[in-house]
Amino acid sequence: MRKVRYQVACSLDGYIAGPEDDYDWITPEPAFDFNALYDQFDTLLMGRRTYEIVSAAGESFRGKQVIVASRKLRQQDHPEVEVVSKDLEHRVNELHRQPGRDVWLYGGGELFSELLKWNLVDTVEPAIIPVLLGGGVPFFPSPAVHRRLTLIRQSVYPSGMILLEYEIQKDLPGYREHGAADSTVV
Repeated sequence: MRKVRYQVACSLDGYIAGPEDDYDWITPEPAFDFNALYDQFDTLLMGRRTYEIVSAAGESFRGKQVIVASRKLRQQDHPEVEVVSKDLEHRVNELHRQPGRDVWLYGGGELFSELLKWNLVDTVEPAIIPVLLGGGVPFFPSPAVHRRLTLIRQSVYPSGMILLEYEIQKDLPGYREHGAADSTVV
């Protein structure tokens, strides 16, 4: 079964973007093989805000299926991506069951929080960048759910970047398997 992985750059003080949605503080790490990471995924899942920011910056998602969770975007205005405006929980459950590479939850702390509430995120993989932003878009906005994590691996790079990978424990009281119980519409 494919995994949904929240892999995101994060400042040491817990922000995934600056106060103006800026991300120029994310400096390249020459020792990190971004292409190897990118090849682990065939699907990118992101919220509307992330999609608009990276699209405006001219980001190309070379050969990847892109799914955007949004109540505002209209599918006909964005034929290059799949816009999911309702039944997001069901759609992500489908992605889990489909064959293929893993799904990259690409940015979007609010989307991460929502999917985590539904127990649809398998790993959390912050790349901690050695910078303090003092404000911006939080890695994990409130209100949030409680989950225990198990460290799978960590890597430290010459720039001071630390890549962490945690598996989300699925054995907490109140945990429900993918697709169980009622679904919230996003």
